[in-house]
Amino acid sequence: MMAKRIPTILPDLTFNEALEITKIHSIAETLSQDKPIITNRPFRAPHHTISVTSLVGGGQIPKPGEISLAHYGVLFLDELPEFNKKTLEVLRGPLEDKKITISRVNASLTYPCNFMLVASMNPCPCGYYGSKEKECTCLPDAITRYINKISGPLLDRIDIQVEVNQVKYRNLEDTRPAESSHEIRERVNKARKLQQKRYKEYGIYSNSELTQKLINEYCKIDSKTSKLLEDAFNKLGFSARAYNRILKVARTIADLDDKQNIELKHVAEAIQYRNLDKKYWKN
Repeated sequence: MMAKRIPTILPDLTFNEALEITKIHSIAETLSQDKPIITNRPFRAPHHTISVTSLVGGGQIPKPGEISLAHYGVLFLDELPEFNKKTLEVLRGPLEDKKITISRVNASLTYPCNFMLVASMNPCPCGYYGSKEKECTCLPDAITRYINKISGPLLDRIDIQVEVNQVKYRNLEDTRPAESSHEIRERVNKARKLQQKRYKEYGIYSNSELTQKLINEYCKIDSKTSKLLEDAFNKLGFSARAYNRILKVARTIADLDDKQNIELKHVAEAIQYRNLDKKYWKN
């Protein structure tokens, strides 16, 4: 349910983004006759039995797969460990390159796939490992096998990792008005406009597209913040890829906070989004 709401808070599509998405869906023959252009960000949620070809694209005449159909939108993988491990590993390249090349004897085609990967999973087969509400009934080996279906390199490419605890009944009874998707989107649109203005000469839309050179230029931090990041790396064993991704997330948090520079609190929050794997993936 939460994943399906994500497109409602993502920034509005630009005209160029809408054209790109429409072209992909036209090639895949998924456009409806009554709506010749796609104006909303895609949300794709393939079943865990999906094949590699259906996920990344292919066929005798290579067509776009789910990762391309989710271009500029959300690809949601529910119950992540239930997917074939080889299928998941194919995502590693596209998550980095934002494109997928499909080679066949008679053709080699490249499709864009700049999507937001959103995934959910239980901590173990029974779902209660680490829970304070109910005891886990799984054997240690079963938990390890389940967790290890998600490789470290794939996990390293997921910028934000959040543990969602069981909802208590009193929270379900809470009648206080919650912030609406429209209100959240207004903040997101404001941050996106800041990014578009900042990077207009580079032809990119958002912080997620920053290259190493642009990270060095636009994600500068002071000595105190750098020391915090260094301590986190030494303690948690982050990779070089994680370093860049933490800075990108911190830059986005600062934009949402309407701050010109990345501050200590922004980096501290970004680090908090990267330590879940250290709790469950200990090896």
